[in-house]
Amino acid sequence: MILYDSVRTCLFLAIVLCTSFARPVVADPSRPNIVVIYADDLGYGDVTCYNPNGKLPTPHIDKLAAQGMRFTDGHSSSGVCTPSRYTLLTGRYHWRTRLQRGIVALWERPLIDADRRTVAGMLQDRGYTTACIGKWHLGWDWPRQRDRKGIDFTKPIKGGPTAVGFDSYFGTDVPNWPPFCFIEDDRTIGIPNSRLPASQMREHWASKQGPAVENWDLRNVLPTLTDRAVAFITESAKSDDPYFLYMPLTSPHTPLAVNDPWKGKSGLGGYGDLVLETDAMVGRVLEAIEASGEVDNTLVLFTSDNGCAPYIDVGKLEEQGHYPSGPLRGYKSDVFEGGHRVAFIVRWPGVVEPGTVNHQLVHQADLMATYAAIVGYDLADDEGEDSVSFLPLLRGSEETVRETAISQGGNGLMSIRSGDWKLIFGIGSGGWTKDIAETPGQLYHLADDIGETKNLYAERPQTVSELTAIMQQQIRNGRSTPGERQENDVPVRWNRIQQ
Repeated sequence: MILYDSVRTCLFLAIVLCTSFARPVVADPSRPNIVVIYADDLGYGDVTCYNPNGKLPTPHIDKLAAQGMRFTDGHSSSGVCTPSRYTLLTGRYHWRTRLQRGIVALWERPLIDADRRTVAGMLQDRGYTTACIGKWHLGWDWPRQRDRKGIDFTKPIKGGPTAVGFDSYFGTDVPNWPPFCFIEDDRTIGIPNSRLPASQMREHWASKQGPAVENWDLRNVLPTLTDRAVAFITESAKSDDPYFLYMPLTSPHTPLAVNDPWKGKSGLGGYGDLVLETDAMVGRVLEAIEASGEVDNTLVLFTSDNGCAPYIDVGKLEEQGHYPSGPLRGYKSDVFEGGHRVAFIVRWPGVVEPGTVNHQLVHQADLMATYAAIVGYDLADDEGEDSVSFLPLLRGSEETVRETAISQGGNGLMSIRSGDWKLIFGIGSGGWTKDIAETPGQLYHLADDIGETKNLYAERPQTVSELTAIMQQQIRNGRSTPGERQENDVPVRWNRIQQ
């Protein structure tokens, strides 16, 4: 950040005059503010700049892409929620932990160990103010009542964001699950000793009944989170310290609790309306960054935890000409590309050339190494074991930075990418999409077959063997990057071909 003493001010003015306002000046490219906006269940084809034929306008996300770099081959760690969040925050594949299928269950303990370095903790050590505002869904140490039959909401809830590198937290753990309340740092705001009305559960597709604060309205969640993010950005801009905001949105995941300005506006039902509202909230965050005067010194990354959920009546959307996965096969939960290939956009004025499109393979695990490279942090051998810096790509390099990537379906079915080849270690989709394969595994060449329509498993045994060996090595080493061998938390079950 610019220090407003006379010497630094004169230096800044000299730089501005010399560049003749040709392009924005980054005050300190080694210490930019960093904002991660993490959509929930947003399909690759739900964003107009990824799917020009889509029926849902997303002008704010599209503008972000026009001002920065849009990656076409960006991936989450899983086709479902919790594992992707773990990997994004730790730079380590989630399947190295106890969570090798599914998500963290209601009232489950934390998935991130207290001594595990996260992106937030790393940046905190570099002088950043760190905040998480939004959906957590990575487990807590919920305080149990004496009879062990419920949660004692009068006590602190440990093991959450403030235990793993965040200075502050505000959000809802899982918006469609209890407790139906906001949590600030490690305390609920109010005591959830009521129940959500059944009518609200049905109307907005909330999936699990449980403790709620009085008068809880699911429609208030997304705008309240946005209000908090805007306030954090505005206040943080007054400090000389950089900030890191991790904003995991609750949308367009269920509950489909759409507010009046967007209700019925998409013509594609509650899900379509919520995509429009989500885009508007992204716009509010971007406007706050601009209004703070820090836009030229702020790196913004937008992505999603997985693809669009098929249970929001995808068939009806597609009948009306909107394909949430675009050209990809599958949806949320699947090991197919529609499950984990997601929007992946980075804006960083003065570093990233506006309007660029990058087709290199990148992964959400890479945030750890990329931000470490930016701030000059040397990752230890037991930090970010699967993270590869894509900083060279942001600076315009066309060289490959990530050779392989691993993603997983919701039921634990694994896949590995190496270049354009993708090997799935078993049959089926790994999720909710119905599929039967005639071979024990699946091999696709994505450069020629982005829709994964032609299974080459039987025709390319050598390629299968090579990819299998790479997978075995990365599991055995406890890492996929150079460094000292690490232990996985538990034995990894990965190869259904041999079962």
